[in-house]
Amino acid sequence: MASDPNEATVERLEALILERCAASGPGRSISPDEVARAAGGNPNETQTWRPLLRAVRAAAASLQDRGALQVLRKGKPVDIRTAKGVIRLALPDSS
Repeated sequence: MASDPNEATVERLEALILERCAASGPGRSISPDEVARAAGGNPNETQTWRPLLRAVRAAAASLQDRGALQVLRKGKPVDIRTAKGVIRLALPDSS
């Protein structure tokens, strides 16, 4: 069975998260919305990317579990599964 090329798979979202975090530069973070907008096509059409936010969080949780991603709330590391409110995604500190 052929898959839809627009389907946001966990692997595709993980790669997109890492790509966007790397592009933002060391010590910088990105919003999960940015990843969902990039994966969802037209960033100006809320209905195309907003449903992807849960999938982006799931992909970020997987990356966090492997130590490949840091999830921040108010600049402090948090567990994405228990974090409430606005979060940011960043590559782990290299120190």
